[in-house]
Amino acid sequence: MNIGSLFSRHATYRPGHLAVVFKDQRLTHLEFNRSINRTANALLEIGIRKGEKVATILPNCLELLETYWACAKIGAVVVPLSTLLMEKAMASLLQDSDSVAVISNAGFVKLLERIKGELRAIRQDRYLLTEFSGQKGYRDYHALKAAAGENEPEGITVSDDDPFNIMYSSGTTGLPKGIVHTHYIRANYATIFASSYRMTPESVTMHAGAIVFNGAFVDLMPTMFVGATYVLLDRFDPVEYIDTVEKEKVTHVILVPAQIIAIMNAPNFSVEKLQSLEMILSLGAPLLREHKEALTKALPGRFYELYGLTEGFVTVLDRDDYATKPDSVGVPPPFFEMRIMDENDNTLPAGEVGEICGRGPILTPAYYKRPDLTAEAIRDGWLHSGDMGYVDEDGFLYLVDRKKDMIISGGVNVYPRDIEEIVVQHPSVREVAVFGVPHEKWGETPLAAVILHQPGSVDAAQLKDWINQRVGAKFQRVHDVVIMDDFPRNVAGKTLKRQMRDQYGMAK
Repeated sequence: MNIGSLFSRHATYRPGHLAVVFKDQRLTHLEFNRSINRTANALLEIGIRKGEKVATILPNCLELLETYWACAKIGAVVVPLSTLLMEKAMASLLQDSDSVAVISNAGFVKLLERIKGELRAIRQDRYLLTEFSGQKGYRDYHALKAAAGENEPEGITVSDDDPFNIMYSSGTTGLPKGIVHTHYIRANYATIFASSYRMTPESVTMHAGAIVFNGAFVDLMPTMFVGATYVLLDRFDPVEYIDTVEKEKVTHVILVPAQIIAIMNAPNFSVEKLQSLEMILSLGAPLLREHKEALTKALPGRFYELYGLTEGFVTVLDRDDYATKPDSVGVPPPFFEMRIMDENDNTLPAGEVGEICGRGPILTPAYYKRPDLTAEAIRDGWLHSGDMGYVDEDGFLYLVDRKKDMIISGGVNVYPRDIEEIVVQHPSVREVAVFGVPHEKWGETPLAAVILHQPGSVDAAQLKDWINQRVGAKFQRVHDVVIMDDFPRNVAGKTLKRQMRDQYGMAK
């Protein structure tokens, strides 16, 4: 099973159907497949072989999409890295992933020059730029493609269990976690979500979020599977988004809550412009009930919600279940199983809160090179989510709290511990607790509460600047710093983050 074969199939049987739209580029399935093949053959020409890792540092663009499927066809493993990562974090993930090549653009040359000395696995002739003007030490991506053939790569066998990608769930500092997905897993993303969304070959999907994050594959894979049209935007702008839905007759979209709110408050919002939509799926963070109600009142019968983990478990609230289960995040798709477990891994009955655990055909085989973390997260075949919830008598899931205190900011997973490890390095800080507070634009944003060794040794503004200069990625920057005399704690001395979150979240 090679998911790259989808494009070969569509090029053969639906060659003239529109496959991809990006800005003024509009490619049919035949044209898109030929371009993918040129990229695949160019990678083979520079010596990339099956199982080797190819990293990308690119914003949304056609070249990024092509690289995904070119790597699939030759059995290479794609490592999409966020353009928001800072220098140290970028070097760390390139090293951790064992990447042997990098595809980027001119905007990242200065960053790459600063870290090249640390990237000994990457040969000098394997730094490729999609925007090339003779930069020394780099190669022209498009020139390599132009010189490569457009025929299907030959002699490469890819099996179900071969890895397709390594996804880093956040820009980590310290020890990163790379989540591995195989061709089999991505094929199940394709079939299961296509069915869940009622998607057909005539559907038109539009995506505005960064496609380097796993959430992008929630609509990308089913679109590619059925041979529908995929409209990729380079950024999210609510006015442009609405106009493009109308222009392209878009049928399927996935959005994080902040984007849904922005669209509903856009000056050009109108039911008529969005009439073509058949699915509006919310994911990445809880959408408040008032926003759900406003959306479904304006555009009834279109709202879906997805709860999921990059590691491989999801539930989907179907559009027809919203009316009776508006606060639920739905049920597992076919071939998935879900349990609510207590601290001893016993299954809890309906109505009792515990840890959400699941298993199914998209479960990651491992965190890359981290058997210890894999064994901690997947026990007896069950993925332990770290999220708390319960099921009702009908088996529908309801989220209660995030056990791990993960923050979801603009659809990106932000782990407080990564930030806390930075903050505590400040000489004036005795103790720190980072948690998420509501943010109008991003849904949630990190706030750092600290206890100082000596009161008055640093002020909140100075500490905020110090932290934000050192975190690994832009989405890890703290929104604010609160200096406290002590933290609220339970009888065992454990810091009560929820109490602080409630206090300062309301204040914000």
